Amino acid sequence: MSNAPLMPKATAVWLLDNTALTFDQVADFTKMHPLEVRAIADGDAAQGIKGMDPISNGQLTREEIERGENNPDYRLRLQESKVVLPPQPKRKGPRYTPVSRRHERPSAILWLLRNHAELKDAQIMRLVGTTKSTIASVRDRTHWNTSALTPIDPVTLGLCSQIELDFEVARAAKEKPIDAAYGGATLLPASETTKKDEFEPAEKGSDDLNVDAVFAKLKTLGGKKQDEEE
Repeated sequence: MSNAPLMPKATAVWLLDNTALTFDQVADFTKMHPLEVRAIADGDAAQGIKGMDPISNGQLTREEIERGENNPDYRLRLQESKVVLPPQPKRKGPRYTPVSRRHERPSAILWLLRNHAELKDAQIMRLVGTTKSTIASVRDRTHWNTSALTPIDPVTLGLCSQIELDFEVARAAKEKPIDAAYGGATLLPASETTKKDEFEPAEKGSDDLNVDAVFAKLKTLGGKKQDEEE
């Protein structure tokens, strides 16, 4: 809860009209300058403002006011609200980009499209704070300033942080399906390497050359020739 009461000027008007608190006490409670409180008491300021009772809305108690009236050095304490409001959910929307940097977004989009093609349009929109139509115009080179666009890192431009960019890139890489068209050189499975060659003949034919028989015959012929010479 804020340290200042609701409608400080209206509360100051009521305290000045209905209590014996000093100007400094009213100024401290309402977070106003003592001279402004004095001007309200003199009728020079807050003319036409109706006083608001801080006791009825639970911001002060009668006992707290009495303590302040009995001791000029006492400072009033704002009562804590008994009503607990639920936290407001954070609204999701496009990132806000300062006006001075909005003309740099197309350059950042071009850089993202060239260096991180895996990013989706929704991710680029979150990083740069742009629209889908702008991304499409930069991608299709139909943007009105296409000829003058130069790719610039959005982190350098201050449109996003390096942590945010790395997170989106890692997320896109994780979601991108693995290309199985070419898996590189791999070893053949055992079922292929141990498979018998289909073209290998099961048995040797009768026409195959018997090496041992040929050498035996040559040896026999050589022995006969030697006997004849002798």
